[in-house]
Amino acid sequence: MTSFFDTAPPSDEPEPDVDGHEEQLRPLNWNALTAEEARPEWLSLNNWVEWLRKAYGLPPAVVPPFWHRHDELIWELSALHLHWLSCYDADSSASMPLTWHKDFAETRARLREWVSTCGTRLDHDRPTRQTTWPGESLPAPAPEREIENRAEDFVQFVNDDLQQRRLAEERFHARVAGPARNEGE
Repeated sequence: MTSFFDTAPPSDEPEPDVDGHEEQLRPLNWNALTAEEARPEWLSLNNWVEWLRKAYGLPPAVVPPFWHRHDELIWELSALHLHWLSCYDADSSASMPLTWHKDFAETRARLREWVSTCGTRLDHDRPTRQTTWPGESLPAPAPEREIENRAEDFVQFVNDDLQQRRLAEERFHARVAGPARNEGE
């Protein structure tokens, strides 16, 4: 028999800030996160998605193994995760879990549509196809690849994402610092 502790959702309790107050939940904009901010968010979301798919027996048509490689799934699952955190917060109304389950039903329908559109499956994945608008060049076709080890791929994906964020931060700081150095010369 599985115990509560084997299936309990990961703890995403807000950590106290420097003044000892808990950090408020806020919408998460993946495009604006620094590498330092993104790492714990990726790990938290991944742990929660693992719990969610197991707790609710979700098939890969709803949550596929490579959800992390598809922006549309990241944004949808991230929003669902934040909604879950809010609804199950100790200060929430006792009826909020029912609201979450109603919204979860709607979200599952959207997830099925996203998974169907992007083409990822249990054992194979390909990048989401993009529609080319008039005047744009056709993208090179992306091949499907076999999913061999989901956990290893997630670690590599996060490491690559964090590296890209660090490089973007360095470019930003170099642009900001560039004109100031030239004025002092």
